[in-house]
Amino acid sequence: MLQEEDIEERLNMHNTLLDKAAGWRRVAGPGIADWARAAATVAINIVTASTEPWRCGGTWFVGLDVLPNDAAGRIAGAALPWDELGLEPVALHRAQVSVVRAGYPQPSASESDAAFRFRLNRDSAHLDGLIAEGPDKRRRVVEPHRWIVGMALNEADAGASPLVVWEGSHRIMRDGLLAALRDVPEAEWGAVDLTDVYQAARKRVFAECKRVIVPGRVGEAVVLHRLLIHGVAPWAEGAQAAAPGRSIAYFRPVMGSVAEWLSE
Repeated sequence: MLQEEDIEERLNMHNTLLDKAAGWRRVAGPGIADWARAAATVAINIVTASTEPWRCGGTWFVGLDVLPNDAAGRIAGAALPWDELGLEPVALHRAQVSVVRAGYPQPSASESDAAFRFRLNRDSAHLDGLIAEGPDKRRRVVEPHRWIVGMALNEADAGASPLVVWEGSHRIMRDGLLAALRDVPEAEWGAVDLTDVYQAARKRVFAECKRVIVPGRVGEAVVLHRLLIHGVAPWAEGAQAAAPGRSIAYFRPVMGSVAEWLSE
C-alpha cells in the first residue's frame, strides 16, 4: 500500500497539465488513492458475484457501467478528486471496471483469428467512441467522449497487461478524420462510415508514434486525450496481480457532438 510520502512525491512529480504533444498524463494524490480503495472494495464484490462472461478465452472481464458511483463520481463515501485529476467536473456514467487476468489474451469464438492476432501483436489498439457496427464491422462515431480517465484499483506487476498508448496519435487521428469529413455537413458527421480512413490513420500511428507502456498503480490516475490510440498489452510471463486480476476503473463522459469531439 502506498504511504502518504510516496503519494505526495508522485503528486509533485506527475500532477502536471496534459502534455499536448503526448496526449496523456499520469497524476497522483491522496484523494485518488482514497477513491481507488473505496471503489476496489465495491468492484471486487461486483466482479466476484457477476454472471457476465469473461471474454478472450476467460481472461478479460469487460465490466461496462458496473460500478455504482453517482453522477459526481462518488463511491462508497469517497469523492472523486476532480482537482487532483486536473479536470472540470461533469456528469458521469457508472464507471467501467476492466479486469484482466493471467494468460490474456486467449482465442475465443467471439472474434476472428485476425482480431485475435491484432489483440496479441498490436495490443488491440483502438480509438474509443468509434464503434464497429453490423456484420461488416463498419465504424462511425457513436460515443464522442470528452476524455478518458483510468484509475488502478489494485496492485499489479508492470507486466500484468498494462495500458499501452501511442504518444501523439491524437493529432494524427484528428487530421485524418477531419479530412474525411471536410465536405460533409457537421450535423451528419455521426452517420459517416470512417472505417477506411480510421484504419489508414492508425497504420500511420504505428509507423510514426512512440508506443509507451503505462502500468497502473494504486493512488495514480491516467488521463488520456479522447482521440489517443491506446490498448492493452498481453500478460507477461510470470506477472502477478491481486485478485480478481489487474483491475482498472474507467470514466469516459460523452460530449455533445462529433464536431466538438474533433475540436482542439
